[in-house]
Amino acid sequence: MPSENEADRASGDRQPRTIPEALDQAADRFGDDEALVDGSTRLSFRDLAERVDLVARALVASGIERGDRVALWAPNSAAWVITSFAVYTIGAVLVPLNTRNRGEEAGHVLRTSRARLLFAVTDLLGSDLVALLANVPGLEALEEIVVLDGPPRPGCTTLTEFNARATDTHGQEVARRRAALAEDDASDIIFTSGTTGKPKGAVLEHGASVRTYLAWSELVGLRRGDRYLVVYPFFHTAGLKSAVLACVLRGATIVPHAVFDVVPVMERVAAERITMLPGPPTVFQSILNHPDFASFDLSSLRLSVTGAATIPVDVIRRMRDELRFETVVTGYGLTETTGTVSMCRHDDAPEVIATTVGRALPGVSVRIADDAGQPLAPGEPGEILVRGFNVMREYFEDPKATEEAIDAEGWLRTGDIGFLGGDGNLRITDRKKDMYIVGGFNAYPAEIERIMVGHPQVGQVAVVGVPDERLGEVGVAFVVPRPGQTLDPDQLVGWCRDHMANFKVPRSIRVVESLPLNPTGKVMKFQLRAQLAR
Repeated sequence: MPSENEADRASGDRQPRTIPEALDQAADRFGDDEALVDGSTRLSFRDLAERVDLVARALVASGIERGDRVALWAPNSAAWVITSFAVYTIGAVLVPLNTRNRGEEAGHVLRTSRARLLFAVTDLLGSDLVALLANVPGLEALEEIVVLDGPPRPGCTTLTEFNARATDTHGQEVARRRAALAEDDASDIIFTSGTTGKPKGAVLEHGASVRTYLAWSELVGLRRGDRYLVVYPFFHTAGLKSAVLACVLRGATIVPHAVFDVVPVMERVAAERITMLPGPPTVFQSILNHPDFASFDLSSLRLSVTGAATIPVDVIRRMRDELRFETVVTGYGLTETTGTVSMCRHDDAPEVIATTVGRALPGVSVRIADDAGQPLAPGEPGEILVRGFNVMREYFEDPKATEEAIDAEGWLRTGDIGFLGGDGNLRITDRKKDMYIVGGFNAYPAEIERIMVGHPQVGQVAVVGVPDERLGEVGVAFVVPRPGQTLDPDQLVGWCRDHMANFKVPRSIRVVESLPLNPTGKVMKFQLRAQLAR
């Protein structure tokens, strides 16, 4: 007897080529099934498609053309999902912004992408995101800001006013553009800091997005009727692709969650009968260690996907035994690979799931190479190279960075160090240069250092990641004051909070007379880590 997923595939149309085509097929195949739940908003797949069409017509009425960049700066919500699909539908390119960004950081993304339109909120945990752009220069390309949620602002358009522009006539143009979309058309530009400190926009494509998350969904076992609580932010591929897109492809219900906190998350798990709850290991450690853990109703949970270079085997066992997940898998990916390279399989042993990131997706190749780019034998550590349909097209309008990242044969240099076992599973032994992960967010020291040297009293700075029980890792900054200046560490931390996303802010600052340098003048960060370890 065929499985539920096999029956769905047999009864469905051909594999969708683009993201809007995936939504159209979902509306046909899953119809009145619940697609999206956000507070009092409950939409079927058919309802979702209709809401998307309304915003798509309004985008056309507003003069947004095929290939134009449209930015979205907001927390996880139903409006985020609807707006993103509308942008895709008219052939425009979505540019998500990190909600933790400050004005200068958001300004860089908007300037670099030359976004014509920005959807944003004016009340995010008491912060007006639009107000953060007030003194940011170089935003001449930005023609309009639409307030997606929150109090209206002078000079901005409300969502009601924006949607009122849509007419039936505009629907003809929407249909034409949807039909004209091709697999190799750009769908998103997602900015990733990399190790240079200068955020770069990875250009992702429609066909790669669909193909990657059809494979991902199959491997993790996501199925029609699953109810997916999305704690990963939508501005990241984990939320945008492996949650929103995967749910549409499989007929699962999207339940956005804006801010992770153990008790509200567990209350929503019980109230919405959540079956799928992904997240970094810190999410599950926080749940397991909560004093009210015994009172949580976890009976609906079935499936989880988590990930890190290594995870304590005990965490995987406790997720299965105490959180009652039937399936727990881990994986590995980068923004530049449309979010996924490899996945464990649901029947892998806990030790394999905890200590590896699984095997490459079908159609994706992984190679371990030495410094000269030559392949290494199984078991030998080297740089992880990736080639396949999931690799980004390019860094947006940055041919030099693209050439440095992708060689002439199409191999993407990840900068991550690992090795392939005899079983084909990939093991990560070191991460991108000095990158560390704060509560699931990638923090790049080069970017943080670049911002910190803008402080008038900072001469030199070096940031390293250190273990933290709650967040996994946090940053420590070693700072050399400018000549004649005296630095107050607490005041500098406060300045950092005003100039960068909170997860990037160093949790402690060490004022030093000098930094350890090698003969070429590079900071020897291993000595700083050793100093902290002592």
